[in-house]
Amino acid sequence: MTTPPPGLRERKKQATRQALREAALRLAEERGPDQVRVEDIAEAAGVSPRTYNNYFASREQAIVSAVTADREARIAAAVAARPAGVRLADAVTQAVVEQYTDTGEREHRALLLITTQTALRDAFLDTTAGIERPLTAVIAERLGDPEAHTARVLAASVAAAVRIALEGWLRPAGNTDGAESLAAGGLVVPSGSLADQLRAALAPLAPAFDAAEQHTQP
Repeated sequence: MTTPPPGLRERKKQATRQALREAALRLAEERGPDQVRVEDIAEAAGVSPRTYNNYFASREQAIVSAVTADREARIAAAVAARPAGVRLADAVTQAVVEQYTDTGEREHRALLLITTQTALRDAFLDTTAGIERPLTAVIAERLGDPEAHTARVLAASVAAAVRIALEGWLRPAGNTDGAESLAAGGLVVPSGSLADQLRAALAPLAPAFDAAEQHTQP
């Protein structure tokens, strides 16, 4: 099934969203996140603060969006692109690891910025919830599940696993209390391999994916 190209209105909305997130990240890098106001981002993007509020609920959302934009859609697209013979659990794990670790220098700089502030880290972790909806559709199609109940449970579990992996990755080395570490604020140096953290968090879901696939086989 092919998706029709977006119309003019949707393209304008996409352009505005991109301008806002690019302005937010640039200003945060230049001034520091605490010195950036919503009004500053809106002015830099050439829109009003009211328009800004139609796209983002906070400056933190806009800054983080510059790193995470469309990632959830890319994960779903990567799963859909895997050959039918590839185990669904493997397809999902590969897609997630690729999209979270295949980053360039700009993304690395932005992630370092995100780790300096609790509100930015929280906004970054919150983006994992966006994985559920597009991944549900892809899993449902793969399983032939028109009601999408199983697909939704699996996709929600993936989103939760990714969040857990990111929390572990952002936990300062030597501190075993992730929640306390993330709430403490200040600089956090990501520890260990993010790819390994993601694979470990997703591994317990493999039996559920396998069972769902077996259930749909004739």
